[in-house]
Amino acid sequence: MTVELKRDLIEISVEDNNPEMKRQKINDDEYSNADESMSSGDEDCIDHTSEQAIEGANSLYNNNAKWQETISKVVRSVVSIHFSQVAPFDSEAALVSEATGFVVDSKLGIILTNRHVVGPGPFIGYAIFDNHEECDVIPIYRDPVHDFGFLKFDPSKLKYIEVTALELKPSLAKVGSEIRVVGNDAGEKLSILSGFISRLDRNAPDYGELTYNDFNTEYIQAAAAASGGSSGSPVVTVDGHAVALQAGGSTEASTDFFLPLDRIVRALRCTQQDKPITRGTIQTQWMLKPFDECRRLGLSEESEKDARKKFPGKTGLLVAETILREGPAYGKVQEGDTLISINKTPICSFIQVDDILDANVGNEIEITVQRGSKDISFTCTVGNLHSITPSRYVELCGANFHELSYQMARFYALPVRGVFLASATGSFDLDPKEKTGWVIDSVDNIETPTLDDFIEVMKGIPDEKRVIVKFHNLTDVQTQKVTSIYIDRHWCSEFRIYTRNDKTGIWDYEKITDKLPPLPIKAQKAKVLDLPINGNDKLAKMSRSLCVVHSVIAITMDSMEPEPMNGCGLVVDAEKGYVIVSRSFVPHDCLNTFVSFAESILVPAKVVFLHPTQNYAIVQYDPSLVDAQITTPVLGSERLERGDETNFIGYMYSNTLINSKTKVNGISSLSVPNDIIPRYRATNLEVISIDSNISTKCKSGILADDDGTVRAIWLSCMGNKEKLYLMGLDVVDIKEVVELLKEGKYPKVSIVDAGFDSISLLQARIRGVPEEWIKTMEEESDNRLQFISVTRNSYTTVKERLEPGDIILSVDNKLVKRMSDVGGVVGSSDDSDIVSDLSFKVVRDAKVIDLKIKTVYIQETTKIVVFAGCVLQTPHHAVRQMKTSIPSQVYAVSRGTSSLALQYGIEVTNFITHVNDQPTPDLDTFLQVVKEIPDNTYCKLRLMTFDDVPFAISLKTNYHYFPTVELEKNLVTGSWIENDISET
Repeated sequence: MTVELKRDLIEISVEDNNPEMKRQKINDDEYSNADESMSSGDEDCIDHTSEQAIEGANSLYNNNAKWQETISKVVRSVVSIHFSQVAPFDSEAALVSEATGFVVDSKLGIILTNRHVVGPGPFIGYAIFDNHEECDVIPIYRDPVHDFGFLKFDPSKLKYIEVTALELKPSLAKVGSEIRVVGNDAGEKLSILSGFISRLDRNAPDYGELTYNDFNTEYIQAAAAASGGSSGSPVVTVDGHAVALQAGGSTEASTDFFLPLDRIVRALRCTQQDKPITRGTIQTQWMLKPFDECRRLGLSEESEKDARKKFPGKTGLLVAETILREGPAYGKVQEGDTLISINKTPICSFIQVDDILDANVGNEIEITVQRGSKDISFTCTVGNLHSITPSRYVELCGANFHELSYQMARFYALPVRGVFLASATGSFDLDPKEKTGWVIDSVDNIETPTLDDFIEVMKGIPDEKRVIVKFHNLTDVQTQKVTSIYIDRHWCSEFRIYTRNDKTGIWDYEKITDKLPPLPIKAQKAKVLDLPINGNDKLAKMSRSLCVVHSVIAITMDSMEPEPMNGCGLVVDAEKGYVIVSRSFVPHDCLNTFVSFAESILVPAKVVFLHPTQNYAIVQYDPSLVDAQITTPVLGSERLERGDETNFIGYMYSNTLINSKTKVNGISSLSVPNDIIPRYRATNLEVISIDSNISTKCKSGILADDDGTVRAIWLSCMGNKEKLYLMGLDVVDIKEVVELLKEGKYPKVSIVDAGFDSISLLQARIRGVPEEWIKTMEEESDNRLQFISVTRNSYTTVKERLEPGDIILSVDNKLVKRMSDVGGVVGSSDDSDIVSDLSFKVVRDAKVIDLKIKTVYIQETTKIVVFAGCVLQTPHHAVRQMKTSIPSQVYAVSRGTSSLALQYGIEVTNFITHVNDQPTPDLDTFLQVVKEIPDNTYCKLRLMTFDDVPFAISLKTNYHYFPTVELEKNLVTGSWIENDISET
């Protein structure tokens, strides 16, 4: 059915483009509408028409048969390319994708595809041939401007297919020619799309700003409706010759754009002869304009007549569109000039211009343009296009830098110079909303006009220093921006320069220098302003107990993506420097943390405590570094209740302190909903809500009495789809932990690892809670009447455990009235074991039963492994909260956008259970197994999805771009140590 439908579409296309078929259709229509009472002469006419129809059908059948024979030969040359552009570079982001290519030299193993497939930067990939044999490919050429490049494979590695090369015949591309696009369309192994060439002189398509665009070439236009994956497909005629290269298409119409093969043929010959592919430029973009527009721009009538006579069939000439400042043609060619000749040769096409420029690199040429109906001639030195196309980049502080390219500068008519930031990440995350287009003007108050200057400046900057960066965006060169950045060379320790090697296809790298140690930190002085609260000095001085905690995450851990975060912190011990803050801002301890006071001074801090369920963390700074009036507040000892009056003091998103009088309007039980990918979430909370509109504008703060006693901290909790939940957490629930810290002990918490929720007395009755327990609850609870019910289990290996639906009556003979009554046990690091057995009395299936429930100490993540660009770790607590079984302790939390993990099919939330059929129950075993896997070889992985569906994949290692790295926490010092496993 599908074949018939495709054939119908082909036939419709044939009718629309073939006059004979159109006439046949008209005759058929006339026949169907004829009067039934016809004369014999009319019948003779019908017989004659029927003969024409049969003849037309036979012709169409023969045409289709010939196409079938041609396609069967062509497909042996077409390959599906699976590739990764490893690093962000120039106009291209790091990505994994699929495309098409075709063999143009079967002996040397050369595949032609698009430049946007090969990419300007590091590339790894493989080609799949028609018989599904696979072969590695390396890039050997990408054109600086035009959308084509060459990949190379080793023909001797193919055992079961005889590869044939497609012959390139650019001269056969003609308007009206029937063509087929044979390629990997929409991710399919092989698709064949039909069409007819409608134009040969279209200007190159414009794909938008800050991305790759071809220019200074004609494009061929056709209607073939190709889609993603067809890039690099051959456009072939019925005789099996390639006449163009598929490059792009329109999303709003069934229009495709093909690159002519003229320049490709020249480049291929140079490659076959092992000659350099010279490419010349005068840094000018031309556009093909019709004669009418050329005349309006200053072309004289005489010149138009002469051009029409010399170039019959041509409809226009080349007009200067963009001239780059400081380029060879700057100050000579002007926008709107019509190109007449180069070296006395009349010009009418881009192909002529390329021919002359490519043959005259370094030489002077004479250019004649017409401006204001007058001929103007001048000489110009042809530049080397390859020299203004970056072939090296620097990796530093989690970002990539290289010289500004002709491709990027051309769009804005800028000089081709400057340090281009390929992607604003790591320390150079200059703007969260815009990642591309930045040019670095200076660092640490030293100008960086070239990449070499930038390298020299960065060599002298110590780790952890904050420096001033001046920069601008290509889209707004008039506006220079200034910001301070934190130099991170401990999480992002590499300082390398990568250089392209077209012989091996690999970007070779060398280490530039070791990092300089951090400079000693000196004490800083700051003035803390009191809050503008009239008549209450104690409350006004609460600003002296508040600060802002900043965190910078450099690597994904516990499914928390790397990004800077900050929020209000409460100093709970000014003498020792302890600050309590929402765990939304300090999700784990594999990060950099800082504390700022009065928006004036900033000091480093370290994470000393992370609560497993209550959504708060405690960090510690060095008080000797802070010369300011920082005071320890009084923490309340009684719980806030509904109706209590209090004062809200919070930080707005601009880090401005605001306050208002308010009232507690509710206290409820809450567990923040799970996200699609499990990550830390607050559970089993008793949360406070207040009657204040300004609290919704603050993601952090405190609630305090008029005398300055802190009663609650105002927290933000991360929920589904980046949603923030704002709530108050009573200080009574944190006071025990704070007191241990003040005593010089490090707190540890063991919890009843289950999910809880509150239910009404009505629901309790319906579910079988005895009346005596309901009566006891009514007598002993004077604020809220509720029971606590179990909603879920976490992963555990113990037999006796709480089950969903259990209603908890008491713990250790104490009536359970609120969440905190089942919160767990608080101890310290001095305790040999803080895990305890608690006596639970619960209602299960309408029966009262007794249980011994063991509390659980939640170990935070202390090791991660990066393998094939995938971050692996032991399943963190959020995973265990959602799973009843754990198939392996090797769990994937992240994968890079250009990683082998993405390319071969490792998904986030997968568990790796086996490598090369060897079980990998934990990270240590996994590391031992993968150490034995050689570089650039396949290994077999068996995995399990989060929903316990097993599957297997094969993955090819590449330690050059994706080394195996172990990052482990030293439990004594608290520091994280990196170890490159693939190098050892």
